[in-house]
Amino acid sequence: MKEKIYTIPVTDAFRIDSECPMCVLEQKLEDEYIEYYLGPSLMEPDHRIETNDKGFCAKHFELLYNKQENRLGLGLIIDTHLCEQNEKLKKLFGDSIKSSGKKTRASIFRKISEKVTSKESNKETDPVDKIISELENLEKKCTVCGRLDYTMDRYIDVILYLWFKEEDFKNLFNSKKGFCLKHLKSLLKGTKKYLNSRERAVFTENLLKIQMENMDRIQKEVNWFTKKFDYRYNNEPWGNSRDALPRSIQKIVGPCRLK
Repeated sequence: MKEKIYTIPVTDAFRIDSECPMCVLEQKLEDEYIEYYLGPSLMEPDHRIETNDKGFCAKHFELLYNKQENRLGLGLIIDTHLCEQNEKLKKLFGDSIKSSGKKTRASIFRKISEKVTSKESNKETDPVDKIISELENLEKKCTVCGRLDYTMDRYIDVILYLWFKEEDFKNLFNSKKGFCLKHLKSLLKGTKKYLNSRERAVFTENLLKIQMENMDRIQKEVNWFTKKFDYRYNNEPWGNSRDALPRSIQKIVGPCRLK
């Protein structure tokens, strides 16, 4: 199989023994992005604009902090992110709100409450709805998640291309232990985006056959794990079940960093 620069990460991930090669891909990407946002991105205005607007989800804030590298850089990211978000929220709350004025805050929210209960209130202009909408939008945003989603979609395109064009990769793919349910869904969605109807039928049949075989396998391994706590099975070999718990969790939910 001829390697190209955009196929190397995919083939490398598929050569690793795992419950889901795409989890291997995603976690490697995630680690690279965490390193990047704590380092080079700090000096790139375009990326600072993005982090100011989107920030990070709880998971990726946790990874950034727990990395314990360049805490000053993380502080700068959070500082400018809060500055931008605070400005947006102040406009929604009203220009007269002062962060230290309890009386002012009470007055503003009393006015908001009166507007909400007013018969003339309009849902489109309801200040509470605007605040809720802004907070929900912010909650859905994450700079790292956005980049992961984009790059993983590109990798799905590569996987499907290689499966049909490279016999060596097809054999490698078919020899794996299937995928986590998250990435199974991603692959199935990818077939609708990147394959024609004939290709989709062929690939999906093959994929689901592999997946069901390995879902049955992991369930049996977990079942044997539980039986090993029964004294009647003390002298029986563990087989592949000793680490069945973390592998089964990954199979169900996708990339996770279990300790």
